[in-house]
Amino acid sequence: MDKTKQPYGTVLIKASHILDFLSSCDEPQSLNNIAKETGLTNSTALKILDTLLMIGYVQKNAELKKFSLGLSIIKYANKSINNLDIKKIAQPHLEELQRVTNETVHLGIQDKDSIIYITKIESKNPICLYSKVGNSIPMYCSAMGKAILAYSLDEEIKNYLDRNPLNKLTNNTITNKSEFMEEILKVREMGYAYDNGEHEEDVFCIGSSITLNHKNYGAFSVSIPKYRLTEEFQKQIIEAIKICENNIVNDLH
Repeated sequence: MDKTKQPYGTVLIKASHILDFLSSCDEPQSLNNIAKETGLTNSTALKILDTLLMIGYVQKNAELKKFSLGLSIIKYANKSINNLDIKKIAQPHLEELQRVTNETVHLGIQDKDSIIYITKIESKNPICLYSKVGNSIPMYCSAMGKAILAYSLDEEIKNYLDRNPLNKLTNNTITNKSEFMEEILKVREMGYAYDNGEHEEDVFCIGSSITLNHKNYGAFSVSIPKYRLTEEFQKQIIEAIKICENNIVNDLH
């Protein structure tokens, strides 16, 4: 007799694939595209979508006949984010960091091979950056992602690179594995990481990992439009980030 534990309710797994796909999209998606990307038939995808519509996990644009995440699931996601201890612990220190730098501050956590924004404190300067709490970004082209990866073993980073192609998102994105490992060595040496327009062309980010006793709790960053960045301002931000990291880690003890 096969004693391998089987999942109960495989339709839930199929539904999660649909929700995962929709959460990765910035625009509503057609039934055909949802079915194709999740490996389901149109018929199966439609039945699951009808149920998800009923409970508010997805919503449908009747005119375009396209689907996107619904308000109910966003409500649960926001509740989960609000319950994260690191968010509560880091919040006052991130607010101080934003006050000192007057630039946009993000807090993120690792989710598989991505970084999910769980806090954003907007800059009061003109030209705010496009990013939203709940959005995810690749680790390899973000300051927060690099900062977290730098605390990983080389073998773990190699496995990460084997799983994730270094897609060129901008002209500055690092797409060579050897160059990326060199970048990680620099991060380890400096204690913080740069995203030099690698995710968004005109945005420079400086990020730091929140790690204590070999356990990672997330990372945070300061994002600056490149036209506002000077060498002196960069030094000021790095100093403020070091102070912020130290304060958060002390509160984690």
